[in-house]
Amino acid sequence: MTERRVALVTGGARGIGFGIAQKLAEIGLDIVIDDIHPPEAVAENLAKLTELGVRAHYIQADISRQEERQSLVKEIKREFGRLDVLMNNAGVAPKVRLDILETTEESYDRVLNINLRGPFFLTQAIANWMIEQQKAYPERSYKIINTASISSYTSSPARGEYCLSKAGISMMTQLFADRLAEYGIFVYEVRPGIIETDMTSVVKQKYDKLIDEGLLPIKRWGYPEDIAKAVEAIVQGYLDYTTGQVINVDGGFHLRRL
Repeated sequence: MTERRVALVTGGARGIGFGIAQKLAEIGLDIVIDDIHPPEAVAENLAKLTELGVRAHYIQADISRQEERQSLVKEIKREFGRLDVLMNNAGVAPKVRLDILETTEESYDRVLNINLRGPFFLTQAIANWMIEQQKAYPERSYKIINTASISSYTSSPARGEYCLSKAGISMMTQLFADRLAEYGIFVYEVRPGIIETDMTSVVKQKYDKLIDEGLLPIKRWGYPEDIAKAVEAIVQGYLDYTTGQVINVDGGFHLRRL
């Protein structure tokens, strides 16, 4: 069993997930990245993590599939023998943005399975393991962090399935925070706003214009490192008298303004 804390970052091969993985490696955690890409596509980023002096391990697994979730957990147990932080970050947007009057069941099922069903049952499995660990090693600190979105509460009728999935993540955070508090396992939601990633590259011009026109009090795009800093604060224990807490990392979008 490793002596360093271990974090699992789903969807950690690039974008927000990789930014979080880098930050956690910088503060000394061993990192497990889960994603759907072949290992050779992740090798360069994995090397960047090992250069920070920690162990970095990649597992190719689709968390929407039960057998792959089970294999993911088994491999972490075998390779590290512990898990201190679960970062539920994996998520997808619809392949095609369609008005909710035209959204297909295929798109709905794909987005909800990856963005909500997979994280829910992965969290269930990891939470039960964390309870076992907490009984054996009560001095350790266990955290579960979910990446939601301003879409948890902001209507986007052209991608309704995505909004529903993120609203579900927000309630999932509350449910697990309530259930796990008695074990000293704390659960948090990080709620990003408009973050510059591959996912948002297709709407860059739209959001450039909206930001210029004053959509956000902090007039710039967010970056993966902005999310990573919020996760760092949680993992470092700076918020240990909170659970179920939502951390808005959105440039102030959530403020109601006149």
